[in-house]
Amino acid sequence: MMKNVSKIFPGNDSNHFFLLNSNQELFGCGNNEYSQVGLGESIKEERIEKLTKIQNIPKGKIIDIQCGYAHSIMLIEDENENENPKRKVYSCGRYFFNGLGKNKDTYEFTEIKSSLFKNDDNILEIFAGCFHNLILTSKGKMIVFGDNDYAQLGIGNTKEQSIPIQIELPKLRFNQDISNYHISCGDYKSFLYYSPSSFSNLEEDLIKLFERKEFCNISFKTENGEIIEAHKLILKYRLKDENQIEKLQEIISKKSIKESNQIFEMIYSNNSKINPKLYFEIKEIINSNEKIEETMKRIYLNENENEKDFIIERKEKQYKFPKLILIMRSELYRGMFLSVTEDKSNKVTDYSELSNKSFQIFEYWIYSNQIKNEIQITQEIIDELETGIDYFQLNQTNPNLFDLLIKKFNNQN
Repeated sequence: MMKNVSKIFPGNDSNHFFLLNSNQELFGCGNNEYSQVGLGESIKEERIEKLTKIQNIPKGKIIDIQCGYAHSIMLIEDENENENPKRKVYSCGRYFFNGLGKNKDTYEFTEIKSSLFKNDDNILEIFAGCFHNLILTSKGKMIVFGDNDYAQLGIGNTKEQSIPIQIELPKLRFNQDISNYHISCGDYKSFLYYSPSSFSNLEEDLIKLFERKEFCNISFKTENGEIIEAHKLILKYRLKDENQIEKLQEIISKKSIKESNQIFEMIYSNNSKINPKLYFEIKEIINSNEKIEETMKRIYLNENENEKDFIIERKEKQYKFPKLILIMRSELYRGMFLSVTEDKSNKVTDYSELSNKSFQIFEYWIYSNQIKNEIQITQEIIDELETGIDYFQLNQTNPNLFDLLIKKFNNQN
């Protein structure tokens, strides 16, 4: 049995646990004083000393099991449905602790039925605290039930809930998919946290687009053969798909430079009032929903052209870094560029303490998040760049430049 272990469900604040093998056979062990192991009414033992097979488990694929102090809840997925298989929640344990989602003792896993679990909705996550539970659905519902003496259900009072009740979720800041929400429980507390995926996707785009500044733009020809440049990253987020770039080029080729500038201004800002007639021509190729990150709009849409880059003067030369790159790399510059009250100076002077080689490593890493293979790392370079890392507060990124340097240095030596 132990050779085929698929999952172990150790519990949160419990003295029992479950083990699932690759054949979808479920075993339980530990405290069974309140029938929380789900072995059935005929099993009277308060302590299950050996892993014991659970005989009457519901049909379907076991996704998760959460163990409370005196109850257990199980998430089952229907294996007979190919598209969007329906998930259901089951519980077992003692009713008077109110963690079952029903009004009676349950000696084996029994479905929790509620009008809140609708056919067009599905369950993403379940979590059990000591005597309470959280359920997150695909429609953005948070369903809670159980003990509430310490306001752990988040319903605005301390009244216990023996049956499931819905509470309102905070609105997502960037209108992200609900799957980026996650839930967790302590003994008498609950947590809802959010992990945005778009930020990492945006960084991936930036790495590709900003390795060299000249690759940021895409050129379009107007009716008079004049060249107008647009920002690749913004077009990616604003156009419906990459095929729309050709259609956009066709439209621009029949417009004057003035009208072309108005078209891109409308694409960037999503503002049809700039020129309603022109907007009617392009509305079929752009997304009606705003998909540009708040930071991108702040830096690339609302600031002057000469404020989009951050300039470092070094040995009488100027080096431009896109502010959006530094926002991704540094908490210091994220606060500086996005703050309403902070000084938005776009220049740091005399960064000449770095040698040419060190600065090249530093610059390439800012753009690409990696170190060129052909670079030879010395102790002097490590010492120099350690100063630069502290100065730019870039040591919070992953992978960390200093860690990469040390690893490469050790490999070379």
